[in-house]
Amino acid sequence: MVYTGALQRDYERLNMMTLQEFLEKQFDENLMLAVLSGQRSKEKEAPSKVRIRQIELKGSVCYQASSTVGTKVLHSNYSREEVIAYVEQSLQEGGFSQLQVQGRCKDGSVLVSKKGKVTVKVKEHQAKEPVQILAHNRVKQYILKEGTPVPFLVDLGVMNKEGKIHRPAYDKFKQINRFLEFIEDILPALSREREVTILDFGCGKSYLTFAMYYYLKELKKYDVHIIGLDLKEDVIRKCNGLAEKYGYEKLHFLCGDIAEYEGVQKVDMVVTLHACDKATDYALAKAVEWDAQVILSVPCCQHELNDQIQNKLLSPVLKYGLLKERMSALLTDGIRAELLESKGYSTQILEFIDMEHTPKNLLIRAVKTDRPRSGEALKEMTDAIHGHLTLENFSIRMDLMRRREYENHNKIFEKVFNTSDRVCNGSSGNCFSHEQ
Repeated sequence: MVYTGALQRDYERLNMMTLQEFLEKQFDENLMLAVLSGQRSKEKEAPSKVRIRQIELKGSVCYQASSTVGTKVLHSNYSREEVIAYVEQSLQEGGFSQLQVQGRCKDGSVLVSKKGKVTVKVKEHQAKEPVQILAHNRVKQYILKEGTPVPFLVDLGVMNKEGKIHRPAYDKFKQINRFLEFIEDILPALSREREVTILDFGCGKSYLTFAMYYYLKELKKYDVHIIGLDLKEDVIRKCNGLAEKYGYEKLHFLCGDIAEYEGVQKVDMVVTLHACDKATDYALAKAVEWDAQVILSVPCCQHELNDQIQNKLLSPVLKYGLLKERMSALLTDGIRAELLESKGYSTQILEFIDMEHTPKNLLIRAVKTDRPRSGEALKEMTDAIHGHLTLENFSIRMDLMRRREYENHNKIFEKVFNTSDRVCNGSSGNCFSHEQ
């Protein structure tokens, strides 16, 4: 933009101010967000980034600085004078080299060179909507609300009898609610006209299994039958005891292997969370075999492809073990999603919980559509990387079995009608030629 006359003088004036003047003008009631970055300190506990915004605390407005240290975020609250002093010190004493500020009427930036030279730039713009100052103690609207006691959450140590969440269990509380949000999204795919059967493979301590039953049965009034399956007998005994205690008549837990379970003929929804390596493939294959309407899967420990993957083009990258492992994990889940697409599912890969809590944070959500997609492009890719999953083998086997069933059915059909050239209606004596 070219400035002339008075505009040019105003522009020059704005960009010739000192750091102190800049901070005094930017940190006012019109501040929307300020970010300190370009961290220079080599100390382990030094923050890599600091985000500053206005909040309401005990009826007064203050400035909250959220400092990112490794995977943690630490919060500090300052008055206007304190935050200006903090930011000025952070820039002048070598902690950070950059400051970006967003305001209602103007944006600004500060760059500090290695020699300590400070460059200040300000750009005015059309006024935005008034700044929304959020309350410090604002409450996220969870499906299961804090302050409302839920029996199984009390017994499982997530909350106390008054409904207050135990601090060490808060991440678990958020995880449960996040999972229920996924359940809420797929409710249209579950029938209200009949009993809905849900199978949870590898249910473990069953936090999410109990949450799923409570949400669907108690809150949403669905007629559900939920079966939790795990290999640990002591865990299964405890979970069955809790289900009986709460009067959850259609929630049962069984000890068994994913690959060998044959206890039901029809399943509406399959859940598999952190089933390790090929166990996820067994669970997905079972879900497809049952023609499940919904599949929710959080894979874990995807090793199978890592042992197979080969590609000349990617070889400069694949030689790094850590990168190969991560690429293999992502490709594994992508292939699984595409295989489900080829079986007539609409599939998404979503973030389950924040990466800071666990790296196993991807959820595959598949909803039956009966519109299968061609798997030719996927086959071309898996052939190129020399990697094939157990699920792919199951998929091929199921296709062959269904094809054989179809062919056998046709053979029986033809045999019945070719046994005689004429079929008679016995009581009337009327006969009809098959050729007719």
